[in-house]
Amino acid sequence: MAHETERPVTGQLSPLLQNLLAATFTSLAGGPPSVLTCDALDGKSFLRAPDQWTTCHEESGDRLSSRATELLHRGPVLLLPPWERLPRRTERPMTGARRPAPLHAFESVLQCLQPASTGNMLAVVLPSVAFDSDAQWAAELRADLAERWDTLLVLYGRDVITGVHRSFVAAVALLRPRDAELPALKVFQFSSDDDQDAVEKDYRALLARGGGRTGYGYVARERPEPSTSLAFELHDPAMVDRRSALATYGSVTPLGDLYQVLPVMNWTDTAGWGSDALDPDAVRLLNGRDITRDGTITPVSDDTSWGRVPESHLLAPGDLLVRAFGRPTDRGGFILAEVTPEDLPAVATHTVIALRPREGQDPKRLAFAVMFLRTHLARSLAVWSGAHITSSKLRTLAIPQPDAALTKALDDVTEARDRLYAWQEEASDLLDSVFLEKSPAVARDKIIRSGQTLRLRVEAASLLDDLGHTVRTRFPYPVASRWRDTEAHTSAGSTQTAFAAVLDTAEVLLCFTAQLALALAFSAGIELGSAQAIKDKLAGGRSGPGFGDWAFVLQEVATSRKLKSLPPQHPLHQIRTLLADPQTATARQRLSDCRNDQAHLRRIDPVDLPRATTEAIADVTQLLQSARFLADWPLLHLTAVRWNALTRTAQVEYREMTGDHPVVPTRTATMTRNDLETGSLYLRDSEDELHLLRPFLIGRDCPTCRLWSTFHVDRAPRGRTVLKSLEHGHTLDDDTVDLRTSLQHVRLL
Repeated sequence: MAHETERPVTGQLSPLLQNLLAATFTSLAGGPPSVLTCDALDGKSFLRAPDQWTTCHEESGDRLSSRATELLHRGPVLLLPPWERLPRRTERPMTGARRPAPLHAFESVLQCLQPASTGNMLAVVLPSVAFDSDAQWAAELRADLAERWDTLLVLYGRDVITGVHRSFVAAVALLRPRDAELPALKVFQFSSDDDQDAVEKDYRALLARGGGRTGYGYVARERPEPSTSLAFELHDPAMVDRRSALATYGSVTPLGDLYQVLPVMNWTDTAGWGSDALDPDAVRLLNGRDITRDGTITPVSDDTSWGRVPESHLLAPGDLLVRAFGRPTDRGGFILAEVTPEDLPAVATHTVIALRPREGQDPKRLAFAVMFLRTHLARSLAVWSGAHITSSKLRTLAIPQPDAALTKALDDVTEARDRLYAWQEEASDLLDSVFLEKSPAVARDKIIRSGQTLRLRVEAASLLDDLGHTVRTRFPYPVASRWRDTEAHTSAGSTQTAFAAVLDTAEVLLCFTAQLALALAFSAGIELGSAQAIKDKLAGGRSGPGFGDWAFVLQEVATSRKLKSLPPQHPLHQIRTLLADPQTATARQRLSDCRNDQAHLRRIDPVDLPRATTEAIADVTQLLQSARFLADWPLLHLTAVRWNALTRTAQVEYREMTGDHPVVPTRTATMTRNDLETGSLYLRDSEDELHLLRPFLIGRDCPTCRLWSTFHVDRAPRGRTVLKSLEHGHTLDDDTVDLRTSLQHVRLL
């Protein structure tokens, strides 16, 4: 029958939602629906049906399910059931053996809803909590529907029903009779604030898609379990990827494995424990508003609540308090604070989720978890609906945990922050003491002496922002010494010697890093195709590998899929980044072109030399900037190794060949490896693991300049092996069988 306009109504679907419903039925159901409504308990129709479709009205919800089935025999149906919450009972009595009594009027309607044999589709409009809530009644409702119906689409709309608060979210679910072949699930989310034309266009695009994502919706990659929440963010491919990516930090663990949930006081369920500040046995009651956005608990004020509470509910230092109310769309992360001794004695109320670290937890892991909870990503991944987050939802939230390398980096940053803060405090105290000393002379002398120390500290720290200083002092010796020569030559002006020094630095940087890549790949059991070109040149014996060969190795490392299977902390992943940046790759190509021009006697005209030198220095600087990871990888020359079979440890003497000078002190260390070689070079990565570099890189004294140098194999003609120094290009012959055997073992000969 026609829509009854004289019947009083509470709300009406917005024009935008009506347009989306029309597109849904046209695209998926084959035609317009019949609309079925009924009166709520107060005799009013809660939702007014759209005027463009035929409306059938029932006086109560008792016959709504059977009436819907009758209409489904004729065609698709849009069901607008009553939403009111049924009268509250102390307990939910069981209605038979299957389920407890419903909390909402629409639950019983949907539980009795049966599909028609014609296979026509049904769309139902409900509060979003029916589909996105983790509450038991909602999970049971979804599981019950899944026994008879397949959910094709869930459409979430904020502020799309007149007569209710604009923050309210309604949901439309499109159901079809259950089929053996499960369909793909499409989920869409929008708001009345969004551009209407853009929403409609995007929605029609989603209806036509078989997979992927649009601006406002997506096709779920996997079909969720029947009772699982269908919250938009939970199955969003973008959020699924971000959730999976958390393991990159090291590992992922539920928050409940780190913290246990503490009991809180609920004003609605507990009576007789309220008190005031004058009561000697009263403790502070902490509410959500007492937790500030800056991570602290507000001081006691006239608005503070007090009460007598059980001892089991008392908080302790280190407990974590999280505001339980807010919205998933709020910017920023969870609002939380750690309890300090100054905040006690206190107890949390039901507007706060109280968490206590589980016994034996590493404080660093807990600190990292708190850092993550303060991010918007944590709030998004929690996938909570409405204005309240439950402790069960927070307990299951996936928390990233740092691996050893990240933990060390965080410790270093924390130590640096604390040291800088101490310096700041020292400077502030010094300034405050200007007029507090016994005499102006004493104050003057103190300011000058202490001020000099502080100034030197700042100047030394500022040098670390200078890439040149970092290269000279922190890069491995072969690269650092070449960069020192470059700075020395270019400081005297733009000459052919200075220009050549710039290109030499670029080639040595690429050669050194490529040799690291070859050594690391071999030890990982990965064969690089680019090594074949080097092998061919070594066997030829006329000219050794050069600029292009080293670049070829690094380009393969940057793009090779073989290396993706390595653990995230493996140093080859850092080397992969060297030429991955387009700007660095372009700079490398320009330097390679300059090197080729020089090799073929196409030298720079003296007029153009200043510009060419400046551009080459900029390109080398770009390469060095991308290779900053070398500053964390010392090159170690092991000078003595003594293995103790009883303690299963080795006493190692080594020289750290870092910086631009080969004369460095000998250091000692105790290690648990029995495969370390005296006289060999090793790379120590950021996790303190040692990687053997022989025979790709060899450290020994140069017979030409008498300086310790780093050599690589340059040629291998007719049984000879010619080594070339990275630091100054000197060569030496090595006819030992051991070296050739090693080169054959790593498949370079």
